[in-house]
Amino acid sequence: MESIDKVKGPASYFPSIERKYGQPVEHWLKFLRATGGLKHMELVNMLKSEHGFGHGHANALVAYHLAKR
Repeated sequence: MESIDKVKGPASYFPSIERKYGQPVEHWLKFLRATGGLKHMELVNMLKSEHGFGHGHANALVAYHLAKR
């Protein structure tokens, strides 16, 4: 039996983020890197208010971004 590793955690949202918001995930991660040292919810709220993200998608991107810092 073949084992298939399923993407888990925040990265599991990436395909739907790219489809819904029309940019590759790296575009959004670059945007987040350029914001400086804002806190988690400040970044989430920025994605929601300035780019029309839903809470789940914004939260997933920010969680991934902050975990990589």
